[in-house]
Amino acid sequence: MTALPLEDRSDFDDADRGWIGALEPAVVTAGDGRIVWDNDAYGFLAGECPDTADPSLWRQGQLVARQGLYQVADGIYQVRGLDLSNMTLVEGDTGVLVIDPLISKETAAAALALYRRHRGDRRVTGVVYTHAHVDHFGGVHGVVTEDVPIIAPHGFMESAVSENVYVGVAMGRRASYMYGALLEKGPAGQIGCGLGMTTSTGSIGLIPPTIDVTHTGQEETVDGVRMEFQLTPGTECPAEMNFLFPDRRALCMAENATHNLHNLVTLRGAVVRDARVWARYLDEAITLFGRRCDVAFASHHWPTWESERVADYLSVQRDLYAYLHDQTLRMINEGYTGIEAAELMVMPPALERAWHTHGYYGSVSHNVKAIYQRYIGWFDGNPATLWQHPPAESSFRYVDCMGGPAEVIARAEGYAERGDLRFAAELLNRVVFADPEHVKAKELLADVYDRLGHGSENGTWRNFYLMGAFELRNGIVATPAVTGSADMLRALSVEQMFDAVAVRVHGPRAWDDRIVIDWRFTDLGQTYRTTLRNGVLTHRVTDGEEGADLTLTLTKLQMVGMLTGKGFDQIGHEGDLAAIGRLIGVLNTPDRDFPIVTP
Repeated sequence: MTALPLEDRSDFDDADRGWIGALEPAVVTAGDGRIVWDNDAYGFLAGECPDTADPSLWRQGQLVARQGLYQVADGIYQVRGLDLSNMTLVEGDTGVLVIDPLISKETAAAALALYRRHRGDRRVTGVVYTHAHVDHFGGVHGVVTEDVPIIAPHGFMESAVSENVYVGVAMGRRASYMYGALLEKGPAGQIGCGLGMTTSTGSIGLIPPTIDVTHTGQEETVDGVRMEFQLTPGTECPAEMNFLFPDRRALCMAENATHNLHNLVTLRGAVVRDARVWARYLDEAITLFGRRCDVAFASHHWPTWESERVADYLSVQRDLYAYLHDQTLRMINEGYTGIEAAELMVMPPALERAWHTHGYYGSVSHNVKAIYQRYIGWFDGNPATLWQHPPAESSFRYVDCMGGPAEVIARAEGYAERGDLRFAAELLNRVVFADPEHVKAKELLADVYDRLGHGSENGTWRNFYLMGAFELRNGIVATPAVTGSADMLRALSVEQMFDAVAVRVHGPRAWDDRIVIDWRFTDLGQTYRTTLRNGVLTHRVTDGEEGADLTLTLTKLQMVGMLTGKGFDQIGHEGDLAAIGRLIGVLNTPDRDFPIVTP
């Protein structure tokens, strides 16, 4: 903390600038009365930092917990503190454009109502999705009740599906750890995640875009609002874009420049992001827009005003990702592994002194490992790690070699007493995976996780540790958010729906099955053939070839109904209807609440 300018209060000034009014109380409920968002629960952050929190993360929580409607520029407003992300509203000739309608329908509707309370009952005349993460589109049904232009970057739908459907179950489970939505809010519990406070738990939807941004320099005008776009694929999201409002001299940086070090791979899991192109797109943004904006705002946190300050802010963010990338590759080429490079990485003093480079959400440690993973992969080159036992099997052997659980626990307690919490956690984790019913080991490991969490500057690390401790003590809790909703499925193409089914095939159960089904879509005018063979489900467009076990005549919407368990109502068929039952019989139902801190 000695390197940080504690006397600098400019972030607090910027976070409070333009405040108009708050939602009181800052609690949002679903139709059934269930609370899906409670920002008032973070009122404790107004106090002094306790010894159960890192002071830098506590400061970040104080900034991010600010809530209400803010004016950013002439005709541009943001609602902050009503979800993980911000909703931005840009007033046009007849209504208002909504940028990034939060995660949930309920929080988005509350944010729009707060805006209308202060700015009048303007109708929504357009929507912009800055990128394909659910906190930037999931609440769209809370702001749109009619057909309006919806703008998104090229590749949006493919990216949204790959994250929220293909591996959405695993990501959702891990996200419950990352964001800590189920943890008690308080000085010893959840104090945010660095990027925002937490995730809302309401209804998630998706309306497909109607306007595709395909290239940098593309301009679009909606309701008299002119926008100039910069595509930034491979940065914070595979499909993402920055854009300038040239008539308002305001720059939206999406999630490419926020007031923290972001993730190159998230702890919930994602495709590894490219730090090299991230830095280059930030540099391009400075060149394209730096002299034409007086304020830069993003989909999280607070804006930065004045052209010189914006240019400096973006330049430091650029240097942050470029330094991590280049120095990691230097160490890779010197023979260091990802873990070793992460321990050796030291940031330049000029970057370390800037508050917005600190790892409240991403971290230097796991970002270096992400860069290593992107270029080298999971294998560190040492033959000893090429074919290791899985965690439970290796834990049995480690505990046996060290003299049994009691001896390992005793040694772990010694390391914990000496302050080596990292190794204490490693030893105790071995006991828990070797004997998940060992009460003392679980209690001690939970205590160690608490201490690791309370000392972490990174909000997502803190939440992972504290959620691990919570589930060791209380057992697995249900994952709060489900991204693979019926609305998400309706937005998929037929090809994407078949892909989503293919990843659910339990290969060993299907080894000996061969099932050919033709799907004749009356609304699309196309017929697709799916073939299950060798445990693999493939699909392609067919022109009426023979050999199908079953032919179904249906609409795309009826297929969505089948996938969501509504059966075969009004679906025509020719051939052996039992074929569809055989296919369904080899589909796996994923466990949304799989164990993480126990085997």
